[in-house]
Amino acid sequence: MIQKNFRLTKLSCYTAYFTMSSIFSLPPLLFATLQDMYGISYTLLGTLVLTNFCTQLAIDLIFTFFTKYFNIAKTVKIMPLITSAGMLIYAFVPRFFPEYAYAGLLVGTVLFSVSAGLSEVLLSPVIAAIPSDNPQKDMSLLHSLYAFGVFTVVVISTLFLRIFGAENWFYLTLFWAVLPILAAVMFAASPMPDSIISSSDEGTKGTKRRAFGLALCVGCIFFGSCAENAMSNWISSFMENALQIDKTVGDILGMAMFAILLGAARVTYAKFGKKIINTLLIGMIGASACYLIAGLSSNIIFAFAACILTGLFTAMLWPGNLIMMEENLPCIGVAAYALMAAGGDFGASVAPQLLGIVVDTVAESNLAAELSVSMSLTTEQIGLKAGMLVTAIFPILGTVLTVIAAKYFKKTKTSTEG
Repeated sequence: MIQKNFRLTKLSCYTAYFTMSSIFSLPPLLFATLQDMYGISYTLLGTLVLTNFCTQLAIDLIFTFFTKYFNIAKTVKIMPLITSAGMLIYAFVPRFFPEYAYAGLLVGTVLFSVSAGLSEVLLSPVIAAIPSDNPQKDMSLLHSLYAFGVFTVVVISTLFLRIFGAENWFYLTLFWAVLPILAAVMFAASPMPDSIISSSDEGTKGTKRRAFGLALCVGCIFFGSCAENAMSNWISSFMENALQIDKTVGDILGMAMFAILLGAARVTYAKFGKKIINTLLIGMIGASACYLIAGLSSNIIFAFAACILTGLFTAMLWPGNLIMMEENLPCIGVAAYALMAAGGDFGASVAPQLLGIVVDTVAESNLAAELSVSMSLTTEQIGLKAGMLVTAIFPILGTVLTVIAAKYFKKTKTSTEG
């Protein structure tokens, strides 16, 4: 009976997480249009991306240290409305006040980034707090819906812009702005688990052993997020510029397939998965191999496959580390989830940025100029491949840290039982 009472709550969380994908997927698809229509520079567009991640990270840190000051249940319920408000401002201000276009984009970005940060911090603990026969399945399914949301947004938005023209981006944005309202309506009729209503942060307190265990989990999710987001942010550019694949083909077969494999792997684990440590190790090792192949292979098919398969291997590196934390640190509080989200968001901003720096630095170097002659590649292609090779360090270090965490939690469990 308890599970039936929370069925709508669970469905509301799934809907909210699905609609959140538009926050990350839609703006990059509109950047070229916004630049052409409103004369916004690449630097200012890049600032919007930076604002997105910095805002989310700020929300993560606020909830890490000040969870007890928030009414978690009410915050969850209004969260989708904040998403809609941000998207509406993002659409309306440039359309009706073009002289303030960038200001509208910036304010809209801040608002829906706040909602994205809240989603990462709060939806996972809500799902974890709902009584369930298979909590791992629920957590994995939650995160799979984000991946399927990215695929949906990319495909629908690409087709819309191709059919109706980029000048009608306003109506496309309105469509994605309305969907979160559905989640808000569902949340309004949904009960919240008692542990969420109390907004307890006891889970982050306790022995040094628990604190060290949480630190290991944060480190693992940082490296996992680096491995996932470096490729997800650069796969389109890498396929177009390094592999010389048509952009439309690269976006549909690249970005979309990456997202599909990301979601499919999470659904598969939700149905069949049991040993999360083994899954994390396979993911880290597989991601390391994919980055190395993408950077080293001269065969377009192998490099193309490596980029796409990164989605498969990195799929569980974010939700899986949350599951590892829940299994080994029971009764964890919302603040701990916020700290994990901070680790993930930090990785999502550091890795893509580092890859970009490596690309620019290597492409402008004398070594790249020399290699371009002998390898019959442009300096930009060499820079992109070098970026992939350097990024491989994140899943490699993640593998090492996951092994350390596995041994630590096994030792801790043994000593506790003894």
